[in-house]
Amino acid sequence: MATVEVRDVRKVYLRDSQELVVLDGISIVVAEGDFVALMGPSGSGETTLLNLIAGIDRPTAGTVTVAGTELSRLGEGDLARWRSRNVGFIFQFYNLIPVLTALEQVELPLLLTSLSRRERRERAATALKLVGLSDRLGHYPRQLSGGQEQRVAIARAIVTDPAVLLADEPTGDLDARSAAETLELLGTLHREFRKTIVMVTHDPRAAEKARVQRHLEKGVLVG
Repeated sequence: MATVEVRDVRKVYLRDSQELVVLDGISIVVAEGDFVALMGPSGSGETTLLNLIAGIDRPTAGTVTVAGTELSRLGEGDLARWRSRNVGFIFQFYNLIPVLTALEQVELPLLLTSLSRRERRERAATALKLVGLSDRLGHYPRQLSGGQEQRVAIARAIVTDPAVLLADEPTGDLDARSAAETLELLGTLHREFRKTIVMVTHDPRAAEKARVQRHLEKGVLVG
């Protein structure tokens, strides 16, 4: 069963009167429980493809279907609700809020659910335990290392048990040790929890952790 199906997708931006083709006829299928690394030179369209799968952006042509839903059929409000339930996004620079504790950061996506405050807190604490931070629940971002901040971000991404995890250069801002720990954590989520993961990376060592490697060049899948 496919979790992600991208069919004949083009993405074109208008810059003044010129068309900038970022993706040119991309088709890719990601099976349920798979771990795919997207690689390519900067500007090849990998992050744009990730944003289309997340429903953050819309294709100029073609279809994107995730967890059985064709995203073009959803209005903005429905798309936001769908995204909150089905997509976990891990960013290069963590995107944590300075005034929130680790527990509050992870609880954020659950505010859109019908869970009680106690249930939200319990689920957030469980996610933080899963990433090895059960002793950091009350810590603020400034009190955490870069690797710990990224693990908080991963806990936030998985707390809703999404259909797909999307990671955009998750090790790009980390030292070698923290990067290795982050990749090991993603590997555990894939192997033991059968998480479907699509990761953009320029690091061959990171790509080796994925089960499938796909290469983009100038908006086209190659090889």
